[in-house]
Amino acid sequence: MHDTYAEILLPFASSPELFERYTNAWGGLRTGMLMEHLDSLAGSISYKHMLGPDVETLGRIRERGFYIVTASVDRLDILAPLSPVRDIRLSGIVIYTGTSSMEVAVKMEALGASGVEDTLLLGRFSMVCRDARTHKARPVNPLILGSPEETALYSMGENAKKRRQSLALRSLSRVPPSSTEAEELHTMYLQYGQDGGLSNYERVWMGETHLEKTMLMFPQERNVHQKVFGGYLMRLAYELGFANASLFTRSHVTFMSLDSISFAKPVPIGSILRLTSQVLHTTPPGEFPGVVHVGVQANVVDVRTGHEQTTNDFRFTWYPDDGGAVVRQVVPKTYQEAMLWLEGKRALEIGDQIRGERNKKPSA
Repeated sequence: MHDTYAEILLPFASSPELFERYTNAWGGLRTGMLMEHLDSLAGSISYKHMLGPDVETLGRIRERGFYIVTASVDRLDILAPLSPVRDIRLSGIVIYTGTSSMEVAVKMEALGASGVEDTLLLGRFSMVCRDARTHKARPVNPLILGSPEETALYSMGENAKKRRQSLALRSLSRVPPSSTEAEELHTMYLQYGQDGGLSNYERVWMGETHLEKTMLMFPQERNVHQKVFGGYLMRLAYELGFANASLFTRSHVTFMSLDSISFAKPVPIGSILRLTSQVLHTTPPGEFPGVVHVGVQANVVDVRTGHEQTTNDFRFTWYPDDGGAVVRQVVPKTYQEAMLWLEGKRALEIGDQIRGERNKKPSA
């Protein structure tokens, strides 16, 4: 396992020129750009696992006989503020392997002048290996565990994969909501979905929170497979979701977590990509701290027919900078929107559970 470790150092504190490339409008770091690097790092680590720790160049995919793609991002959770500006280290390691898949754990740390390391972010990428000719699943190298710590990491990766499979089986696109969820949805409708039910708070129909961006995909953003780089799509989705959360709360917001990303299909170079964002869930008015859960869907548009095909589905969570409540309540109007509302609620509950578990384990 330790042979798969890799890291990237970004010396923001000592390089004003580098920091200028990553700075946002508020003097901090552009989180979307750091996500882009994390996706690239997870891919590099996966190839390192397949080709050996001494590999220096990927070479041609056809000659290697296989390629690796990001299947999903399980979670990326912010554990501490990215400010003040410090040197940042991005690192990762393969912690679990299935038949043709790998779980890559990533970490973002701030490096202080005294050598103290502050963990800023933890997350996991799910990578899959495919045959370069048939595009079918290709077996990956098994992991050799060399210490109790590596065994614990392997168990963590295995449990993450099982939880993801369990959530897929419980998906609202497959099975109806539980009786408890149906009751919560009905209670929300009685309280917020009817005129006069919000008192001092503002109701916003989910369908009115749409925010859209349409772009042409250029070859400068291609990956080694000659498709649009997944990390670039992550950055675009993050920035659109941030804009939507800011407009909804009418305030600057702070990133809390990337709750999930699914990569259904690659995005071809030269295609027209439509990113559509909407607010899916908000904490009840008056609850502290308030959070906003936003979904972003990426669709490739066929210019001849107008047909759209979904390639990616992103879910993010933000909270107002002041830590206050969200005074606007998003309310679904259709059954499809109600299912998205429940999915957002599930994502927030899972995030609370995971952060609670990490707080109980300082060593994590």
